[in-house]
Amino acid sequence: MKIAVFGLGYVGSTTAGCLASRGHEIIGIDISESKVRDFEAGIPPVLEPGLDEFLAAARDRGLLRGSTVVDGLLDDADLALVCVGTPSALDGSHNLSHIAELSRQIATGVRRDRKRRLTVAFRSTIRPGTIDGLIAPIFRAVLGENFGDLIELVYNPEFLRESSAISDFFNPPKIVVGTVDGLPSPTMDRMHEGLQAQTFHVGYREAELTKFVDNSWHAVKIAFANEIGRICQQLDISATKVHEIFVSDTKLNISPYYTRPGGAFGGSCLPKDVRALQHISNDVGANTHLLDAVLRTNEAHKHYQFDSIVRQLPKGAKVLMLGLAFKANTDDLRESPNVDLARRLITAGYAVSIYDSGLDARKLVGQNLGYAYSQLPKIGELLIDREEAESGDFDLVVAANGLQRGLSLRSSNVIDVSTIP
Repeated sequence: MKIAVFGLGYVGSTTAGCLASRGHEIIGIDISESKVRDFEAGIPPVLEPGLDEFLAAARDRGLLRGSTVVDGLLDDADLALVCVGTPSALDGSHNLSHIAELSRQIATGVRRDRKRRLTVAFRSTIRPGTIDGLIAPIFRAVLGENFGDLIELVYNPEFLRESSAISDFFNPPKIVVGTVDGLPSPTMDRMHEGLQAQTFHVGYREAELTKFVDNSWHAVKIAFANEIGRICQQLDISATKVHEIFVSDTKLNISPYYTRPGGAFGGSCLPKDVRALQHISNDVGANTHLLDAVLRTNEAHKHYQFDSIVRQLPKGAKVLMLGLAFKANTDDLRESPNVDLARRLITAGYAVSIYDSGLDARKLVGQNLGYAYSQLPKIGELLIDREEAESGDFDLVVAANGLQRGLSLRSSNVIDVSTIP
């Protein structure tokens, strides 16, 4: 198939690389000229293990094109995948301005004499009712009441975890396809051909809510585990042993994922989707008090960890942080608890240096770039290389996301954030 991928961030570029590896012709579209330039050259715009090999191979096979505009690119396309961001608005809801603008651009870019329908599949997390209440009306306004003769609208949420996204693409936990009538889409069946996972063909709203439920549950599990961990520590109980007992019950306690006490949650998905689901709940009067507490308890955990770290440090102490991204093997800094920890340490008067092998401040782009410099304006000065990390004389080393493995450090005073509490 010929597939246009709108948005070359973490989801879009990974999806493009995986689809290209299966022989599909990919057009990558993004407003960032640097992202498009890298994409066409087979260079990943983001850090994702294995993606460089996929894109380089696709480039060599002539399967990659890039553009910053839509004009004429959809004429013979089979599928358009919308993978743009839906960041948090001031009130906690999703900002859907990118979704609305892309819907208008796609509708405007579709020729009325197409021989077959173009499937437009939205993968971004959007509020239930967005297809019916925002996206479809835009297509209807541009193409007329019978826009369905030219366009098949689909909602297809992605379940790609950063740093393991390629494996997740080829081994998805499930496949969810939302259509106007809840029936299968032949185009989406072709896209998912060969993937072994239970597939759900549902209406738009069921599909749209899926990602909210998943991400809010993951966030709840992490926050719950950390609350239990704090209680255990205060009562001199082994949180590790309690966790071992808890996760042994795979019949009732579901799974061990996200239930081990450790670092706070962060990244581009969990915080914003919890906020958005809170907004929805308040909007409909659902009174979901646990959800309302999730972000507050996550902030409480970040403060608790900060206090645990600085309790043993004199003011002005030299601190080395290992890892700044919200988890290892990604360069995504958005709402990373490690960025928050670094900012708190600096504000409290500590001399902070940061080593993260996957991070280059010069290569940050888009929302990732804006968030990094809004929180740590001198991030370029804070980052050091491996040689400096190993040779430096630090009063404390804070292992923020597991990147201490393989390093030979002079300091023996190391705190692993994942063990607090």
